[in-house]
Amino acid sequence: MSHISRRSFLQTTSTVAGVSLLATGSSVFANPLGANDRLRIAVVGLNSQGLVHIGGWLGQENVEIAYLVDPDEEVLNKTLNHVEEKTGGKMRPQGISDVRKALDDPNLDAISIATPNHWHSLMTIWAAQAGKHVYVEKPMSHDIAEGRIVVAAQEKYGVVVQHGTQRRSSASIAGLSEAIREGKFGKLKISYGYCCKRRSGLSMKSPTEAPANLDWNLWRGPADIDQYHDNLVHYNWHWFWKSGNGDLNNQGAHQLDVARWAIDKDQTHPVRAMAIGGRFQWGDQGETPNTMFAIAEYPNGQQVFFNVRNVVYKGYEDQVENEYYFEDGGKIVRGKYYPKGSYEGENLSLPSGKVTPGGEWGSFIAACRAGDPSMANGNVYDAHNGCVLGHLMNNSYRLGKEVPFNAKAGSFGDNADANEHFMKLHHIMSEGVGVPKDGNYYTVGPWLSFNPETETMVGDHANEASVLLKDNNRSGFKIPSLADV
Repeated sequence: MSHISRRSFLQTTSTVAGVSLLATGSSVFANPLGANDRLRIAVVGLNSQGLVHIGGWLGQENVEIAYLVDPDEEVLNKTLNHVEEKTGGKMRPQGISDVRKALDDPNLDAISIATPNHWHSLMTIWAAQAGKHVYVEKPMSHDIAEGRIVVAAQEKYGVVVQHGTQRRSSASIAGLSEAIREGKFGKLKISYGYCCKRRSGLSMKSPTEAPANLDWNLWRGPADIDQYHDNLVHYNWHWFWKSGNGDLNNQGAHQLDVARWAIDKDQTHPVRAMAIGGRFQWGDQGETPNTMFAIAEYPNGQQVFFNVRNVVYKGYEDQVENEYYFEDGGKIVRGKYYPKGSYEGENLSLPSGKVTPGGEWGSFIAACRAGDPSMANGNVYDAHNGCVLGHLMNNSYRLGKEVPFNAKAGSFGDNADANEHFMKLHHIMSEGVGVPKDGNYYTVGPWLSFNPETETMVGDHANEASVLLKDNNRSGFKIPSLADV
């Protein structure tokens, strides 16, 4: 089996300093595998989505799950038994707690990351440095700065990096995005994503010692978390800022990516963003908002709106989808195009867009075998640009101030569209959920200004917003600098 070592990559690539992080291709490609070569993969993080990864790889021809990796011994043993049973004993991966042992294996080709968010970037960087291809769950990064390092690592080492935004493997969504970008419906004004998914609050958990079956040092990894509590393990870490990114960059990462996919191709990052929301009704230990309306504006004036709604009420409707609004007054809602002034939607009939065949799993395997990062459905650039969009919205919220819960809480200036959509959310929260005016507050974030070329904060609030560009990392698990990647 052909394999490129980290040393050979270093010998054939130049330093990352000066490499554009907004380029459209990698500086070097990994050696391709033959179409019939067995591809050996390690799955890292074995709860929830990790089991989905395992099922995906088991469905691919000539792919071996060589390692299962998890810091929870009970979860690891249970999953080892699961794979052995699923394969009738034909596949018996090695079970380990530390991904670095797998990355040291010269015969390993790729890793599949389904860990908590705070691990995504560092494992991707380590894997690239070891010459391994990477399938990484969304969001690819936990903060903006580490996402830039991932891009640099992919460019330097030439490995395939595919983001777990499965909609990137949909030829129909690709076709719609391409048609919108080409102006088939006129000029796009607002690309709107929804993550309105039923959730519930958390109980309050006191700090304790980590259970004996959990390697707490490895679970934390780069996250600057001092104390264990039971709400972190194994799913509710999503709702704490040091380990997760809230539903905006959890389920919402898919709809954010689809929303950005329709924005003009020459647009990378927004120039400004803001968010308003709160964590209503639950009164729990979680930190991230269960209700949010956010806006981002690109250099060409196009906007992305986003709506998070997790609080369940009578008549609640799950809404995990995208809408598109055009400058001439037309719109695309729930798969139908409504010309300006029309109440009769037209069914969309569009050609399929360009994707690598095989779905999210098969396309990754094909890209690895070809040694071609450009074949990834959801490559490192699309991943980074989508993550930055969500991080800027979240960072505005995190810097927000409390204002009384009422219809005047939004601060959108003369943006009539934003006011209209915020009022829809406010009506649901006040009338549907029944949030009382008295004693409740919205958190209103400031407008944050961003330089898309330098990926730095500028303008008002730049100092406090810059602090959120990069998380603190624990010793032994630090994200490398651009110069050191």
